[in-house]
Amino acid sequence: MRFSLSSSTLSSKLSILSKVIMNKNSMPILEGFLFEVNDNLLTITASDSENVMKATCQLNESDGNDRFVVNSQTIIDAVKELPEQPLTFEVDTQEYTIKVYYQNGKYNFTAQNANEYPQTQPMPTDVTTITFDSGVLLANLGRTIFATANEQLRPVMNGIYFDITPDYTAIVASDGSKLVRNRCFAVKSENAASFILPKKPATLLKNVLTKDGGEVVIKFNDRNAVISFSDGVLICRLIEGRYPNYNSVIPKDNPNHLRIDRKTLISAMRRVMPFASESSELVKFKVEMGQVEISSEDVDFATSARESLICDYDGMPMAIGFKGPALTEILSNIESEEVVIELADPSRAGVVLPGEQPEHEEVLMLIMPMLLND
Repeated sequence: MRFSLSSSTLSSKLSILSKVIMNKNSMPILEGFLFEVNDNLLTITASDSENVMKATCQLNESDGNDRFVVNSQTIIDAVKELPEQPLTFEVDTQEYTIKVYYQNGKYNFTAQNANEYPQTQPMPTDVTTITFDSGVLLANLGRTIFATANEQLRPVMNGIYFDITPDYTAIVASDGSKLVRNRCFAVKSENAASFILPKKPATLLKNVLTKDGGEVVIKFNDRNAVISFSDGVLICRLIEGRYPNYNSVIPKDNPNHLRIDRKTLISAMRRVMPFASESSELVKFKVEMGQVEISSEDVDFATSARESLICDYDGMPMAIGFKGPALTEILSNIESEEVVIELADPSRAGVVLPGEQPEHEEVLMLIMPMLLND
């Protein structure tokens, strides 16, 4: 079989798919990519046995249909240094040889039997289906993944929770100290449903989706999901279990509102945080009318930092502590120019909202406070 395609197209597909493959696989065949040529279309598959991702690309030409497996590192190393040009593959699936012709050169390496590659099982018919705009899902994954946990005792916290209701779909992540809840009002279902997407397939999706990539269709049951996007599909195993009642931990009546320029606050946080205690990473906020003072201190090393910023504040004067890196992560994953931080008292969670919500969405982030010594 002989086929040809663009070197840059192949390299970009392999770069994304390579993130699926694990360094040590229980099945050696999974260290390779499955190539399938059918009707002038190339489908490349990568798998770690729990996650399967497929990418498709149009061929310049092909003279037949066939399938074979090639070692992932071999093919990646072969094409990543090539400038944009046509690549021509000659594959003999009887002798398991591959020849790749490029401008001024040729590669020779071996193939493996595609019949040894695990086949993906079709989804049952009793599945729930939801459809996202690619850009919306990309934005939601981007602002949610950072808040997932890494726990052995509560694996449900290690993924992103999709809570589908008749009014909206909430996309939620929390590690216990911070929480993100995105409500997408354009995505909903008459029948309530939910699933927990593990962090790895969520990250894979984030890397492959584009802002203008059309629709993303998610079909799922209680164990698996099939996620179809513009030029590929991701099949993954879901996290089983009941996600905690996230709405119960979100304060609904924080009366004190601080509005401030987001980038200004991030810059000040980054200047102050190096002087905080390494063990606590505590940053203190002292807020009053028109001003917020941000400070940190490490008593053991006699270091401290303090900076004052102008803000809009309509509440009672207050001093409250937050874990600096956690708050900086939250601020960095909001897109608006300004943020609103809603506070109640130094012992209750702070709610962080964008100054302007995205269209047809509601973004809310929460951070638990830290105890102040004074």
